[in-house]
Amino acid sequence: MAAAIGTTGRERRPSRVTIRCACAVLLLATGTATFATPAREVPPPAYQLAAHRADVPAAVLYAVALQESGAMLRGRLIPWPWTLNVAGSPQRYATRAAACAGLHRALAHTPANRIDAGLGQVNLGYHTHRYTQPCELLDPYRNLAIAAEILREQHTPGEDWLLAIGRYHRPAGGAPAARYRRSVHRHLTRVLDPDVPVPTLQATTP
Repeated sequence: MAAAIGTTGRERRPSRVTIRCACAVLLLATGTATFATPAREVPPPAYQLAAHRADVPAAVLYAVALQESGAMLRGRLIPWPWTLNVAGSPQRYATRAAACAGLHRALAHTPANRIDAGLGQVNLGYHTHRYTQPCELLDPYRNLAIAAEILREQHTPGEDWLLAIGRYHRPAGGAPAARYRRSVHRHLTRVLDPDVPVPTLQATTP
């Protein structure tokens, strides 16, 4: 999975129509903040559903998606479903069809293990057993289900979920996993999940 994708000049900015469509269909921006804690927000329904099915905290899944495919839209950071990372180069597309075409172009000249796709930036090379054809990873609901599965597989019962988050990015752990945990932790602090306390970095080890 790719690390966070920042804003670059080469990215394709989604149109207003596409933003409205994606938010409505994917329920990516319907989480409501509480009045007592306005800085926090509830993971949107699509994330809650995928997390529930995989037995993963919804806040964890949403925070990972914010880190992996987050885009600033109308002043708000939301995960963008048609995001690719090709050999370290971020690409965002306005539609699933355009992203699928971009994915096929990338596969023509880039090894699959250097391409990440979708909300959770699932790596095409390392997770070939999880999909039947590449553009399936651009189905946001399927991508979330896969991301949740990976998080569940990386979690050991009783341990801090931040450790699983680090292994989601780099199963071998080490410094890259630690840096990733710190980045995702910042997103966790703004996400409200009433059933799961926000983990602390102090409870983790590299």
